[in-house]
Amino acid sequence: TLTVSNAKAHKQTKGNYPAHKAILSCVYEGLQVPLDTGLRIESRWFANILLGDVARNMVRTKYFNINRADRLPSRPTGTHEKQFKMVGIIGAGTMAVGIAHASVCAGLTVVLVGRTNEEAQQGKNQIAALIEKGASKVLDSKLSKTQMLQNIQPTTDFSNLAGVQIVVEAAYEDPEEKRDTVQNTKEKVSPDVFFTSNISTLPLSSLTPNYSDPKKFIGLHFFSPVTRMKLVEIVVGKETSDETLFTAIDYVNLIKKIPIVVHDSNGFYVNRVFETYVQEGLALLTEGVSPALIENAALLSGMPVGPLAAADEISLKSIRCIARERELDLGKSYVPFPGEQIISQMVDREHRLGKKSGKGFYEYPADQKQYLWPELSQLVATKSNLENLRTDSIKKRLLYIQALEAVRCLEENVISSPEDADIGSVFGWSFAPHTGGVLSLIHTIGLKAFVKECDLLAQGFGDRFIPSQYLRDRAEQEKPFYA
Repeated sequence: TLTVSNAKAHKQTKGNYPAHKAILSCVYEGLQVPLDTGLRIESRWFANILLGDVARNMVRTKYFNINRADRLPSRPTGTHEKQFKMVGIIGAGTMAVGIAHASVCAGLTVVLVGRTNEEAQQGKNQIAALIEKGASKVLDSKLSKTQMLQNIQPTTDFSNLAGVQIVVEAAYEDPEEKRDTVQNTKEKVSPDVFFTSNISTLPLSSLTPNYSDPKKFIGLHFFSPVTRMKLVEIVVGKETSDETLFTAIDYVNLIKKIPIVVHDSNGFYVNRVFETYVQEGLALLTEGVSPALIENAALLSGMPVGPLAAADEISLKSIRCIARERELDLGKSYVPFPGEQIISQMVDREHRLGKKSGKGFYEYPADQKQYLWPELSQLVATKSNLENLRTDSIKKRLLYIQALEAVRCLEENVISSPEDADIGSVFGWSFAPHTGGVLSLIHTIGLKAFVKECDLLAQGFGDRFIPSQYLRDRAEQEKPFYA
């Protein structure tokens, strides 16, 4: 029985969480000795786990850092907490419904603005379904289901936003549609109303000029599904005022989400760092590493999904479009990612666009579990004699590339603190939770050791692994991210 239990535990933990092994060891060893000796064995295993890196990192991020976030350290001092009664949600898609649901469960009246009456009413019906399923219990709502439903006002008329204190624009991520929405809103609401836009890839600066008062304009990046994902990136623009920032923080806190403050930049923080994970998986594929080995090594590293599966979720077509837009923006200074060629092959020649289209790096049959496309290994000429076929090397590349990008975000003030960087990585894209997050990973390895390992990776796999001078300086000065 214990042998089977050990195998089951390893299947779930991938060997990254030593507490499971310790518990089983306590049972196995304790059954062979008297009770007093068994208790002593258990206490020693407990001390071993308590003093280990995994417990330290997870407690730091999931307890201390979360408590720090709950105290709202990014909220400017000397300001009073904002009170909300009514919020306007523009849009009736999946994200808008999730945000509206969180708001109504927090006791707010929600004005839900759709493009048509049918769309707005359908949005309300979807919120009602979430409430009926009990999703509102996550938010500990004190209102009855009937009261919550009465607090949802579906409409197509922007004039109904007149009484709201804050607007959350959650239209589809199309630049023209969002600009039109901002334009329509500013004509119908009071100049005192704070405007937030749910954005994930569009720069905030492309939308701000369309609002009457740029100081009252700020971005909110919710994650899907909103009912389960607790993180929200609050995107601060160049003209965003402190009052707008703490209003956004208070709103996010009210609806029981975890706020981290980021500054307007390409991809903000979460998407920017997570992209490096996907791109490194594509680089490995281009080098001839077996697709199955890439995916399994990623899972063993603690990531929730492999980079190829993540690419399918994002959509291969979207990845290519983002690369082309970046090339147009940067011009001659643009440096292509190693995996761009394979993405172009998949989209243009193989017409495999990702999960939504039913085929990408994986096949998605309706009646069974997804599996890697069998012809993928032939397409990329998988090689069997590669030095980087070692699982440990692949795991290191996939994790270290994300940590390096997170450091650059901290250096460029895209993210303001190591605590926010770790919270964002664990709660934003589930970066190997046993490490405590991207910067906790570096902290555990040690700055000097991490820089040395990255230099070795750069020699073997490319300049993208070269640590920044900022990181080298911190290592030389022995300035860790955490005391």
